[in-house]
Amino acid sequence: MTEEQRDLLFDLLTKKVLYGLEPSEEQQLAEFDQSVVEAEFRSLEITTAAINMAELGDFEPMPDHLFARVSESASEWMPNAAAEEAETAPAWQPAEDRGITYAEPERPSLGWFGWLGWAAAAAASIALALNLFVYRPATPEVAKQEPPAQPQPITPADLRAQLLTAPNAVKAEWSAGNVKEIAQITGDVVWSDDKQTGYMRFRGLPVNDANKEQYQLWIFEDAKLEAHPKDGGVFDVTADGEVIVPINAKLLTKSPKVFAITIEPPGGVVVSKREKIAALAKVAA
Repeated sequence: MTEEQRDLLFDLLTKKVLYGLEPSEEQQLAEFDQSVVEAEFRSLEITTAAINMAELGDFEPMPDHLFARVSESASEWMPNAAAEEAETAPAWQPAEDRGITYAEPERPSLGWFGWLGWAAAAAASIALALNLFVYRPATPEVAKQEPPAQPQPITPADLRAQLLTAPNAVKAEWSAGNVKEIAQITGDVVWSDDKQTGYMRFRGLPVNDANKEQYQLWIFEDAKLEAHPKDGGVFDVTADGEVIVPINAKLLTKSPKVFAITIEPPGGVVVSKREKIAALAKVAA
């Protein structure tokens, strides 16, 4: 076996004891003489077990498979003493006077590793023992953090409420127009000249079919209802109950006097015939 092969075998055995081998590394190990592999691997295991049993501090019990291996190998490392004769002889009589002889323990061959191999194996085993049994950092406690609160979206109702507090904002109540089917309409309209924006709030305005007709807002600056009021945009009502709709004024509007909702073809019109007025709201003088 060449020096490079010996180094490779030592590396593979050390890694097997410490971490375990990848399939490709197991294949490499299988190419060596298995009797040599078994003997040297057992030596590394016994060294690891000896360090494990030393007083290194509090650590967990030895794994069952390693304890079994050490137990099987114990007879190879214990001196062959005439234990039974020693137990039956008088305690005060010296051993040599009792005719007891002790055999020199048979020391297994260290193999090609030699003492250098033992030193390296011991160092590796110490690292294993320290990693597995001594230095076990406690799992840090992670403070539970509540997820940041998601900002609530601002609704048209919120914007309308803000507009009500604006200086010089005007408010008018809705009343029925000339459409007999829409007689129970309630709500109001809020407008601000400074912000050039406003909101309409309805209850009782029927859901419309946008493919057939839409609602359109008109803003009159003359209480006598001028011929060409300002277009406030078209809108749809898609659900029963209270509806809040922003005003989309097309032109600059100052001091509105009357707001009117008409029913028009989809997309609205430039000039309304005012045949279907769904609701009217007059600003108090």
